[in-house]
Amino acid sequence: MGEKRQTVLRIFLLLFGVLCGSTAVIMIKASTEHPFLVASYRLLVAALILSPLFFRGLRAFQGSYRWKQLGWSALPGVMLAIHFMSWVVGARLTQVANASLIANLTPVVMPFFLWIIYRERVNRREILGTAFTLLGMVVLSLSTLRVSPTGFTGDMICFGSMLAFAAYLALGRKNGGRLPLWLYMVPLYTIAGLVCLFSALFLINPIKTYTPANLLLMLGLGVIPTVFGHTILNYSMKFFRGQMVSVTNLTQPLFAGVLGFLFFGEVPRPVFYVAAGMIVLGVWIVLNASYQRRAEKAE
Repeated sequence: MGEKRQTVLRIFLLLFGVLCGSTAVIMIKASTEHPFLVASYRLLVAALILSPLFFRGLRAFQGSYRWKQLGWSALPGVMLAIHFMSWVVGARLTQVANASLIANLTPVVMPFFLWIIYRERVNRREILGTAFTLLGMVVLSLSTLRVSPTGFTGDMICFGSMLAFAAYLALGRKNGGRLPLWLYMVPLYTIAGLVCLFSALFLINPIKTYTPANLLLMLGLGVIPTVFGHTILNYSMKFFRGQMVSVTNLTQPLFAGVLGFLFFGEVPRPVFYVAAGMIVLGVWIVLNASYQRRAEKAE
């Protein structure tokens, strides 16, 4: 009974992490600061808050932690930086529901990243599921193009951001499993934050006056969707299958759609629900194919 209770609590924790992650697009759209600075300070705030846990974990770690181990956080950190920078830009150009929906398609493209990185084969059903999902994205994007070319551009940037996020998760599947959670996540947040800050130097001087509103929003981004959202997702990967975490994360657009309506009065167009149905169908086909593959291997 105790184990079942722990599982239920971990599921609620995962849902709480997804809810926290869905708040990012609200704070991003409310902020008027440069996108790269928003991404940088968000990550560096998270790294600073979690740094005591890193040093405590380092003292308790029995293995070796040197430059090689630090390097395991480097490439995923760069991918996360690209994701955050492009996510801020894209989210400001399109509707909250669109941005959140596109950015959470990782379960569909993940099999392809796993094939590229680990040479895991992609079967026909996974390809079929991806085709349905991409069709939904085309419907969503074309509808936005007719209404607003800016919104279409935002959708495409969010799509690229989603690809970077999928690469970050795929790399973390191996690299993150080699280390305790904090020894992996804190350097990753730090590296990603510094990459964003270095990129921002070419576009804006970070040494300037910040409005109290923007400071609070960047602090909120660092605490709620990063410290709680991203960290809880990585923590959940230790107890649940990666596909389960990814699928649960697909509820973000539902949370984000409600928040977008409450904060910005954005009512998703009817075509959003049609596209969402296509995307959900594609995701279901991919996950069903993955489940059947595991069942065949177990026989």
